[in-house]
Amino acid sequence: MAEDSRLSAKVKSQITRFASRLGAGLSKPDRRFVTEMLYGIQAGKDVKVSNIARALNESIALIKTEGRLCRRLATHDLTCHVNSWLSREGALAVDDDTVLAVDLGDIRKTYAKSMEHLAFVHDGSEGDVAPGYWLNEIVAAHPYGDRIIPMYGELYSVEAPLFRSENDQILRAIYHVMKATKGRGIVAIDRGGDRREILLPLLDKGIRFVVRERGDRHVLLSGERRYAVATAVRRCRTEIEREVEIEKEGCRRTYTLRLGTLPVRMPERPDVQLWLVVIHGFGKEPIMLLTNVGPSTDREHAVWIGDVYLTRWKCEETYRFLKQSYNLEDVRVRDYTALRNVYVLLNAVMYFVSVVIGTKARLSLLFRELCVKAKRFFEVAGFYQYAVADGIHRLLFASRGGVSPPGPPQDTRQLGLFPAG
Repeated sequence: MAEDSRLSAKVKSQITRFASRLGAGLSKPDRRFVTEMLYGIQAGKDVKVSNIARALNESIALIKTEGRLCRRLATHDLTCHVNSWLSREGALAVDDDTVLAVDLGDIRKTYAKSMEHLAFVHDGSEGDVAPGYWLNEIVAAHPYGDRIIPMYGELYSVEAPLFRSENDQILRAIYHVMKATKGRGIVAIDRGGDRREILLPLLDKGIRFVVRERGDRHVLLSGERRYAVATAVRRCRTEIEREVEIEKEGCRRTYTLRLGTLPVRMPERPDVQLWLVVIHGFGKEPIMLLTNVGPSTDREHAVWIGDVYLTRWKCEETYRFLKQSYNLEDVRVRDYTALRNVYVLLNAVMYFVSVVIGTKARLSLLFRELCVKAKRFFEVAGFYQYAVADGIHRLLFASRGGVSPPGPPQDTRQLGLFPAG
């Protein structure tokens, strides 16, 4: 019991310290609110406001705590503030080879009637259209590492007054993150990212990308001849063979791949050299990747581009983690601003679990102790965030007290006055 109290105090201290950094620049009530939300989501392992209020365990009526949190959630939108902080902090770990995986997700609200700006989304897991909201996520990861860094997260609705288009949402997120990284990183997008409305602005901005092609777009080969991508693939010689082991949806499989590279150009930008990387072995149809990342002397081009794209698959686990560990799709606030705040603060929780607890060397002992508290039958998997989230929940949920409000933010740029002489 004493050991649990010690660990609980450590976790609370880290949450308070993290919330103080995240809330720098906000008002005192907002800083307190951010701290309570970060603590309550992890202690209750849920995004429902009622469970967050229970986890805070305040010495007042539960309905009073819940009402205060609901009012603060709907007061003003924290999405821009939190995303700016995540991008700025996450950019410190981004180098030229880091993959910035762009992924669109959704929250399905089948039975909702009164949620503000409720729209229709395409549920990829079910393959149908249902009421809900769209999610836009950018996660940074290195092809040859385990670290996953949330850089940007936004919930939006196509029925919201300020919504322009899905292309605009994707480009704004990419520009936001690339500004923070000062151009470092490689943007990776799955099917749908090959739209000219996305590729042309990326080329104009000089942003490096790897995008999966659907096959019905057109490219120019040597001699300025125009071909559909699916036809151009037949002219690509796949002479490189590799075996890869991929874990997807909890299942680990080994694939034998054949890869090749074909120089191409876009009809809209015939002066810009691009490359079409073809990968056979994942299914009946080859994977076709369009990129402006050129060959180098220190690595095989097709293998490197393939590794960049496969890293994007690894980042897809983020949505699964948020939905399974914190019941994201069970969010029940009605106000649109409140919905956006819940999601962006949950993204901050993901950053805390992945970066603050998961990778800092000085917290490695706490990380191991949290994994033990998760009470797993088997070893901690590669995506360790599940175990850390379980360990934090077990400690904080059993804690009698809540979390202390954060102190005033420290501004290291403040000038000091000293006596002369």
